[in-house]
Amino acid sequence: MVEPTIACPSCRTEIRLTEQLAAPLLAAERRAIATREAEVAQARAALAEEVASRVGAERGRLAAEARVAAQVASAAEVGEMRAALAARDTKLAAAQAAQADAIRAERAFADKTRELDLTIETRVGQALGAARDQARRETEEAMKLKVAEKEQVIAGMQRTIEELKRRSEQGSQQLQGEVLELDLEAQLAARFPHDLVEPVGRGLTGADLIQRVRGPGGMAAGVILWEVKRTKAWNAEWLVKLRGDQRALGAQVGLIVSEALPKGVESFELIDGVWVAPPRLALPLATALRATLVDLAKAGAVRDGQATKMELVYDYLTGPRFRHRVEAIVEKFRAMEDDLKSERARTLKAWARREMQIQGVIEATMGMYGDLEGIAGKALGELKGLDAPAPDGQDG
Repeated sequence: MVEPTIACPSCRTEIRLTEQLAAPLLAAERRAIATREAEVAQARAALAEEVASRVGAERGRLAAEARVAAQVASAAEVGEMRAALAARDTKLAAAQAAQADAIRAERAFADKTRELDLTIETRVGQALGAARDQARRETEEAMKLKVAEKEQVIAGMQRTIEELKRRSEQGSQQLQGEVLELDLEAQLAARFPHDLVEPVGRGLTGADLIQRVRGPGGMAAGVILWEVKRTKAWNAEWLVKLRGDQRALGAQVGLIVSEALPKGVESFELIDGVWVAPPRLALPLATALRATLVDLAKAGAVRDGQATKMELVYDYLTGPRFRHRVEAIVEKFRAMEDDLKSERARTLKAWARREMQIQGVIEATMGMYGDLEGIAGKALGELKGLDAPAPDGQDG
């Protein structure tokens, strides 16, 4: 940036003006101007006093001469005296003209002084304005760089979050299925403590859970084979697979628990010899199926030779009596389910409200930390937990 200059009237040189020298230079110039004004005022007062003194003395002398001349001189002498008086008046007029010239010179000097002050103020203001503009441009450039850096950090965090979300979604179906399977296993074990509920080992061919039903006195009443699915769409191939697993293990009942049901099925249904039900009806259906297996096992003990146990089980499970029993059980569970849904809705609403409040606090804290970091820079240090927040998980 080119620094402004001013011309010095006394030394006839240019003075380079900077923002640091402007104020002292202006003060010095004003003191010099004040000194000159005082000198001019003194000179003007002295000149006026001298002119007044001379005019008074000359007038007194002329008056005295006129009185003397009037007494002793003739008319010719009076004319000469008048000529002399006229000459004295001419001198007086010249003195007054000189005083007027001095006043005009003083006024011109004052005008020059004010013009110089205005020039100095203008150039100082221009210099300060240019300095402020330069500082503002530099600050804006620095802020643009910081904003760009923050945007890059935010973009990197968003990419990380998207990647983590994608990986989470990839494994979510398998993980959710395992969670549903473990939950069902725990519920069956708690509801039927006398039965043997065991999972099929990972990597082995077969269903997910095997429930070995035990009647009174530890009597083996049958086997229920469970298949747990947690997907968005129903697949008819599951029926074929479970029937094969059922035959391989000799299970009397095969049951698929799935969130996605076949078209037209709203609660539970026997499809191609396999029971299909949603997770909310798994326990009611298991209760009915187990009771049927126990009853048939008791009846089979006294009806040897009439029909095979498998035929009895099939006839009973496909008959209206079993369906009526299951529907009665399901009605009770639906009432319980409605209560549970209401309670769950209230709980989720409270959780969502708290989650939004917590998220708002976290975002406000991160924003405040970002502002402080923008001011203090690296001196603020790193705050653990605010660098790259992990994506929130949701309970399935």
